[in-house]
Amino acid sequence: MRHTFFLATCTLGTLSAASGALAGGYVAPVAEPVVAAPVVEAAPVSDWAGGYAGGSIGYSFGGGDEVGLDLYESDTLVQRGTNLGSVDVKGVTAGLHAGYRWQRDNWVFGPELWIEGGSVDATETVDFGGAIDVESTVNYIVGLQLKTGYVVNPQTLVYGTAGAVYGDFDYTLSDAAGSETVNYDASGYSLGLGVERKLRDNLSVFAEWQYRSFGKTEVTYDLGDGDALKTRATPEHHNIKVGVNFRF
Repeated sequence: MRHTFFLATCTLGTLSAASGALAGGYVAPVAEPVVAAPVVEAAPVSDWAGGYAGGSIGYSFGGGDEVGLDLYESDTLVQRGTNLGSVDVKGVTAGLHAGYRWQRDNWVFGPELWIEGGSVDATETVDFGGAIDVESTVNYIVGLQLKTGYVVNPQTLVYGTAGAVYGDFDYTLSDAAGSETVNYDASGYSLGLGVERKLRDNLSVFAEWQYRSFGKTEVTYDLGDGDALKTRATPEHHNIKVGVNFRF
């Protein structure tokens, strides 16, 4: 009888523990939430690619054309004057240009063709066996340059330029007996820096500095009877300009 009671008691305890476990139910493991990394969006880069055309106004200055004169009689040098003075050409300019640009990410590059004219000249009086007025005049300049720039923000482009230039010039010598003008042309190179700012998608304004060098060109004045007066013109100068571009 005691053994029967003991077995019954153990059985009831086991059933009670099992019942308690079933009453609690299954508890699923708690998974830690996955925190997504913040998405950093790249700054927008505006579109500068395509064709464009525009105009500009500027000012040329800093043309240090050192004056030297050689007098020849029947191809024989009889008199030479060096460092007689400096013809510093300067004046207002106006120009037109057209070009095309490609864009790779923030880099923008392409060719530009331009033409420029204005009132750019200077006169220097030198002493060469008497007073002589030497005048140098820039008639017009044509240039083809490569522009390479970087978009620093969606509306602003900074750039550099390098190219070839061709110019048409006049060189005039005057004294008490009269004056003579010789027209000549020269070619050289240009270097520059600039910044361009968009006003709207197809309209922008820019400011640019450019240096032009045309090397040395010999200019000869025929004095008659086999006599000649020669000089070497070096019409290099700087130019600063502001302008507008229309993209199409």
